[in-house]
Amino acid sequence: MDVYQFGILLLLVLAVSDLIVGVSNDAVNFLNSSIGSRVASRRIILAIASLGILAGVTFSSGMMEVARKGIFHPQFFTMPELMVIFLAVMLTDVILLDLFNTFGLPTSTTVSIVFELLGAAVMVSLIKIHQTGASYADVANYINTSKALAIVFGILLSVIVAFFSGAILQFISRLIFTFDFERRLRKYGAVWGGVALASITYFILIKGAKGASFISDETLTWIRGNTGLILMAAFVGSALFLQFLLSFTRVHILKVVVLVGTFAIAMAFAANDLVNFIGVPLAGLSAYVVASGSGDILGQSMDALQQPVRSNTLFLLIAGAVMVATLWISRKARGVSKTELSLGRQDEGYERFESTWISRIVVRIVGSVLSIGSHVFPEKMRLAVARRLDRGQFRAPPETDGIAPSFDLVRASVNLMVASMLISFATSMKLPLSTTYVTFMVSMGTSLSDQAWGRESAVYRVTGVLTVIGGWFFTAMMAFSVSFVFALAMFYGRAPAVVVITCLAVFLIVRTHLFHRKREQVEQAAEVFNLRKVKDAAAATEVTFEHAGILLREVSRVFGQTLEGLFENNRSKLREAKADQRNITRWSNIIAANTFKVLRLLEWEDVAHTQRYRRTISSLQEIAESVRDIVVRANFHVENHHAGPLEEQAAEMDRVRQEVQEILDRTSSALLKKETPDVDGMMERSRRLKELLQEYDRAQIKRIQNNVSKTRLSILFYAYLSDSLKIVEYTTNLLTVFQSLLQPRTEPDDPGDAPRQSTPDTEKITG
Repeated sequence: MDVYQFGILLLLVLAVSDLIVGVSNDAVNFLNSSIGSRVASRRIILAIASLGILAGVTFSSGMMEVARKGIFHPQFFTMPELMVIFLAVMLTDVILLDLFNTFGLPTSTTVSIVFELLGAAVMVSLIKIHQTGASYADVANYINTSKALAIVFGILLSVIVAFFSGAILQFISRLIFTFDFERRLRKYGAVWGGVALASITYFILIKGAKGASFISDETLTWIRGNTGLILMAAFVGSALFLQFLLSFTRVHILKVVVLVGTFAIAMAFAANDLVNFIGVPLAGLSAYVVASGSGDILGQSMDALQQPVRSNTLFLLIAGAVMVATLWISRKARGVSKTELSLGRQDEGYERFESTWISRIVVRIVGSVLSIGSHVFPEKMRLAVARRLDRGQFRAPPETDGIAPSFDLVRASVNLMVASMLISFATSMKLPLSTTYVTFMVSMGTSLSDQAWGRESAVYRVTGVLTVIGGWFFTAMMAFSVSFVFALAMFYGRAPAVVVITCLAVFLIVRTHLFHRKREQVEQAAEVFNLRKVKDAAAATEVTFEHAGILLREVSRVFGQTLEGLFENNRSKLREAKADQRNITRWSNIIAANTFKVLRLLEWEDVAHTQRYRRTISSLQEIAESVRDIVVRANFHVENHHAGPLEEQAAEMDRVRQEVQEILDRTSSALLKKETPDVDGMMERSRRLKELLQEYDRAQIKRIQNNVSKTRLSILFYAYLSDSLKIVEYTTNLLTVFQSLLQPRTEPDDPGDAPRQSTPDTEKITG
């Protein structure tokens, strides 16, 4: 095996790897609408998407030319130079997509492959120009600038078109059906569904037929000549079929539309995006075959790559089989899907992204524009539209597999219809637009029209959208830069450089896999707190206290770990505690959101006569905040190389730790096992701890007077004592609330039932 055969083999191996990481990233494109609406079980959704992929790969033949001649002019390169370009592209692509999958951020495989080809081709072109002594301005002759600019412009334009297309069509659809769409579905649901299915048929079959590897020229000519007939037949047939289902069966016609749309968009995805994964390896194989046949393997020009090509259907089906297998087994694909679903869900709750200044400005500007624009229309029209778009009519669809849908079937069907049409149209024009950008922005547009971004969530959702879009620009920059550097290294380093970069790619993939597994464990731990089936208030309340028990157990562990890291001056242990503390804060917020769900189930009389829910939320939040303060202060102290606690201070702090952890562990055990708590015993331990802290307070004052304890150390010591006392007081408070749950009284809870917060003692400790 010569070095070039090894290069071809490596390209084919990278093609399989790229298919795996690419589908893990792009599964979000065609799964989220069906999974988000819970239209069927996950297995059924995956099965339908798999069929769509296998059908779609056979329509992708025409797109393969993009990798061969879409970004650069192959006639100016030899086969060895193209091998450098193609290997640099594939290695960069595998690393980059795997990185984004690890962090659960959907990125564009199209943008990555386009800018990787551009980066590697520019580098090799510059080297060739340098070797010949020509002007560097001649690089424009090597690069297919017109096609590259058309692709980039098409990708950017697709983002805008997708967002507004989704927003406008969803607005119209919601005006027709409203949020209470079930009643109106029987009137004109069949017609609406017929339009949706006919549109999908038109763009998938008629527009997508251009790139099909199995459709003859005669068949293609017939399809073009009978477009109107096919379109009318699709509309009439679909409408009649859906009307039959409405009249004589219990089948939900929107589920039919969504499942057909899932098939269609999976097909559109495979037809448009397969070039991103195997286009470059197939182009490399073609280059090697041409060079080998010419007899001049090193110097033969690659003019042959300029010719149109029709890919081997068997190769396409094998690639489709790898994509289907990945779809079923990839765990990273689920992480990527969660991002889009969390940004588009109809209900409120815990938000994955935080608020940023730019998202607040965007929301403020959009709010002002909408407020001013609303006065342009007559008041009667505004009121009529407001009634049709009343979110109060929204009723969460029934749960599937124990999980409530993120949005309803109307929005899911619009997502799929708009995205599949846009993607298929671009495929017919041989424009490799980003399916990720299109589906994501369509989803965000329909979410906006459905008022999913309310006042309570808009800022956080906008932050998420801006994060994803920012990642897209990062993709382009990194794709160009890394492939540029890899091409330089391979051109001069030859085979050894290829081996080193391949080993680097394997190392990075293994590291990201381990990192993703750790993130997945954190996600699974947080999943425990998701109160999905909230139907019975009493049962939901018990589960909430179980969650509180899990939270307190983690608080105890992090509390002890922080002190160990402080005593040992161990920055690694403290950084780990800081990461775990963020989980505590997140979990406390999720439990608070669950408590609000419980409140919505209660009658007003039940809510008005109890304070336990308010006390539960405030106690958990205060505990989380106190732990955060301890962890942050300990990290700050060690990171800035301040002196550690004195021997007597360490002994006192460790004694406090033992007392606090004992209270936390006992309370956690009582909550988890639903045991009757020993509130009196806990109150006594809390009282003894206060006395102990007063004793340590007096000892610390003496150390300060003797100038033994420096200022920063004294601040840390007092903060630790104060936060420890707060944790104990609010833990005891939580325990009394739990006792009232196990032993309900005939009289209303009184706010005075909570243990009185010892403000004077706390102030005394903090000095």
